[in-house]
Amino acid sequence: MQAVLRAFKRFPAVLSGRFGVIAVPYGWLLLFFLLPFLILAKISVSEMETVVFKDLITYRDGVLALSVKLGNYIFITEDELYWKTYVASLKYAGFTTLLCLFIGYPFAYFMARARSTLQPTLLMLVMLPFWTSFLLRVYAWKGLLSEHGWVADFIIGTGLDQLLYAGGLISAPGKLMNSPFSLVLGMTYTYLPFMILPLYSNLSKMDVRLLEAAYDLGATPWVGFWKVTVPLSKAGIIAGSMLVFIPCVGEFVIPELLGGPETLMIGRVVWDEFFSNNDWPMAASVAVVMILLIIVPLAIFNKYQAEAQEAR
Repeated sequence: MQAVLRAFKRFPAVLSGRFGVIAVPYGWLLLFFLLPFLILAKISVSEMETVVFKDLITYRDGVLALSVKLGNYIFITEDELYWKTYVASLKYAGFTTLLCLFIGYPFAYFMARARSTLQPTLLMLVMLPFWTSFLLRVYAWKGLLSEHGWVADFIIGTGLDQLLYAGGLISAPGKLMNSPFSLVLGMTYTYLPFMILPLYSNLSKMDVRLLEAAYDLGATPWVGFWKVTVPLSKAGIIAGSMLVFIPCVGEFVIPELLGGPETLMIGRVVWDEFFSNNDWPMAASVAVVMILLIIVPLAIFNKYQAEAQEAR
């Protein structure tokens, strides 16, 4: 008993060392990412009988058999609907990421250069939307963009709906809901803080003396911004882009409430396969492919981070 107590007392010391630093995050990823992904992958290659799945590995009469169904993945490569949905999801997520960067970078730059006493207030304003339910905020945009909503009245009154229609973002002048415009607007509003916060964290740590040195060497403020500020904020740009792009690819709620039939995204396809068609293996296959598409930009981000660390 005393030995057990001594080991228990030493346990926090072990966790506080190198083992804890490495094991805790890897254990978290193993438990909440790798294990669910493996379960999902298993379902995607399984045969479904009513509400149960056949075992992948069976042993009968001295024969060990492995039964893997790849038909779902083959069907995804052959069916044009799935490819169009994947491309649409990547397109809307990419466009939303660019908009968040275009809007968020100036705001983050202003926050980083504001007085130190004002920065906490600006940071609170950025985080303020998180104090309200995500679903409630999306529903609010549904009301604002619907007929007689004040945002819809403003867009129609200024003639911007004609430009949106000419650009193919809405199906008809004055019809703002259930369109690519309403979808991208909702996702941009929702995920904008995820772009601003990493950029602000990065820009606030930048050494402004580098800009002063560039000005002393004859650089204009615009040249100093592109040659000094932007390169030094690459880590924040990449981190913010990943935080916006990854959840946008698999978004379901915003396309369901603000989008329409023309804005079908992969999250809605997964929902339909799971709950409408009750085809869990097919839904799992679609989800696995989506996860693999998301892992690619994550791998690029990790590679860049590793190179940046080595450069330092």
